[in-house]
Amino acid sequence: MIFRTSKRHLREGIKNILRNGWMTVASVGAVTTTLILVAAFLALVFNLNQMAAEVENDVEINVLINLTADEEQINELGNKITAIDEVDTVDFSSKDEQLESLIDSMGKEGQSWQLFEQDNPLNHVYVVKAKNPTSTMSIAKEIKTLDAVQEVNYGKDVVQRLFEFNKYARTIGLVLIAGLVFTAIFLISNTIKLTIMARSKEIGIMKLVGATNGFIRWPFFIEGMFLGILGSIIPVAAILGGYYYLDTYVSGQIDFDFVKILPFNPFAWQLSLIVLAIGALIGIWGSVMSVRKFLKV
Repeated sequence: MIFRTSKRHLREGIKNILRNGWMTVASVGAVTTTLILVAAFLALVFNLNQMAAEVENDVEINVLINLTADEEQINELGNKITAIDEVDTVDFSSKDEQLESLIDSMGKEGQSWQLFEQDNPLNHVYVVKAKNPTSTMSIAKEIKTLDAVQEVNYGKDVVQRLFEFNKYARTIGLVLIAGLVFTAIFLISNTIKLTIMARSKEIGIMKLVGATNGFIRWPFFIEGMFLGILGSIIPVAAILGGYYYLDTYVSGQIDFDFVKILPFNPFAWQLSLIVLAIGALIGIWGSVMSVRKFLKV
C-alpha cells in the first residue's frame, strides 16, 4: 500500500514537471543561475578559509632571551612558557643557529655577518606557537612579563589586521551564500506557487472528497526536489570542469606559498554534493512554503 502510494506521488510529481514545461524551464534556469553563484562563493569561501588557516598557523612568537641570562635562567624561562595553557610548541634556537639562519636568508649580503661568528651579538630565542592562532597576542603579552625576556616579536599590527580580515571575509562570505540560498528558495517557491494556483480547484476537490494534506503535498514536494536537482546539474558540471582547470593549469602558475587552492579530489566532489543537496533542499523547502498556504481551504 505504502509502495503503491509512493509510486503514485512520484508519478504525479514527475507529471507536474512535464506538464508545466515552460514553467519548469524557467524555474530550473533560475535555480541554476543562483546555484552557480552559490557554488562560486562556496568555493571561494572554503579556499579563503583554508589559506587563512595556513597563514594563521604560520604565525609564531619569537622570544628574545636576555644576553646576560645563564643556562639555568634560560631553562626556567622555557619551562614557564611551556606551562602556559594556550601554548602548543616551544622550540629553542641558539644564537649560533640564529646567526646561521640570518646569513642564509641574506644570501651574498649575509657573508659580512660571518665576521660575527666569533663574537655573536644575537640572542638565544624561543620560538612559540599557539594551539589556537587567535591566542597569539594574549600569549605574547603573558610571556613579556616573565624574567629573562628581552623582547617579544610576533608582528603585532600585521597579526591583528590578518585576524580581522579573516573574520570579516568569512562573515561576508557566509552572509552572501545565505542570501543567495534564500533567493533560490524564493524563486522556486514562486514557481511552484504558480503551478499550484493553476491546480487550486483540483486541490479543493481533493480536500472535499477527504484527501489528507499529506497526500496532496507529496507530489509537490517531489516536484520541488526534482526542480532543485535539475537546477543543480549545470552548477555541478561547472564546478567539476572549472575547478579541474584551476587545479591543473592555474594553481601551478602561482608562486606565493600561502596561495594554494584545495586539491580537486576530494574538494570538487564534496562541493558538488553540497550544491546538489542545497538544490534538493531548497526545492523541497520552496514547495513546503508554497503548498502550506494553498492547503488552508
